[in-house]
Amino acid sequence: MMNSFDQAYHDLCRKVLDTGKNKDDRTNTGTLSIFGHQMRFDLSKGFPLLTTKKVSFKLIATELIWFVRGDTNIKYLLEFNNNIWNEWAFLKWIESDEYNGPDMTNFGHRALVDEAFNDEYQAQLKIFKEKILTDTSFSEKYGDLGNVYGKQWRNFETKHGSTDQLKDVIESIKHNPTSRRHIISAWNPGEIDTMALPPCHTMFQFYVHENKLSCQLYQRSADIFLGVPFNIASYSLLTHLIARECGLEVGEFVHTFGDAHIYSNHIDAVNAQLSRTSFEPPTLKIHSDKSLFEIDYEDLEIVNYKAHPAIKAPIAV
Repeated sequence: MMNSFDQAYHDLCRKVLDTGKNKDDRTNTGTLSIFGHQMRFDLSKGFPLLTTKKVSFKLIATELIWFVRGDTNIKYLLEFNNNIWNEWAFLKWIESDEYNGPDMTNFGHRALVDEAFNDEYQAQLKIFKEKILTDTSFSEKYGDLGNVYGKQWRNFETKHGSTDQLKDVIESIKHNPTSRRHIISAWNPGEIDTMALPPCHTMFQFYVHENKLSCQLYQRSADIFLGVPFNIASYSLLTHLIARECGLEVGEFVHTFGDAHIYSNHIDAVNAQLSRTSFEPPTLKIHSDKSLFEIDYEDLEIVNYKAHPAIKAPIAV
């Protein structure tokens, strides 16, 4: 038997494996891709942290808190040993005039096929992370990713000024719950070129009915194996936190995709996951009365999470 959360994800994987088209991509890795899909998760039935492979709630929660705080520097993430944004900041350093180490060109692909190079890469990455954590000026220069998610959520700039979208939406949900304008956009066309990576999860909307808060995300580009399990849990956690902030119960998380793809070097990993059956989903506990804007990772707990072992796969940079 499969729980409904894992089943929805497995159905997406199988759909892409069965019907996806071969499509080139920015990373030159190659993908199987479909355009347009939707999954729904009833958050009253548990927390949708996948169980057919272990997914790190710590990485998901600390990244979301990073977004909520409007932070764009990986130093906060590294303080929690969260390395999911390292490659984009590292790239900025190795392309600078200040870098004088071994050639790191195309490090993402070379590290996968050249063991000796991977050793060099890991050594340079370790130096980079230590400098981010200990050298304030270095961190400010090379740890910042530009105007990525946190900046857009909390300080979206237009010719008319800037707006704190997250605070505005919370106030709107509290005072005008039936509105159809509870929307946050990370896609700011005027600032795309200032971001280390243009936003993949581009826009989300909240919906209130019968004292329940639901959220729908539109994701323009979705790395199904590595990214989507994180995205499901991240926006489900955000829905819980905003519902709590607004005195509401949770409803659904609805996940809508544009280009949903499986990288060619992830296919074996996907098939390994599809061979597994699921466990019952865990639940989320929030051990604090703090505001959403003050919540810490230590205030959050995933209870009764039983999962199959993690499956590793290379990230496409």
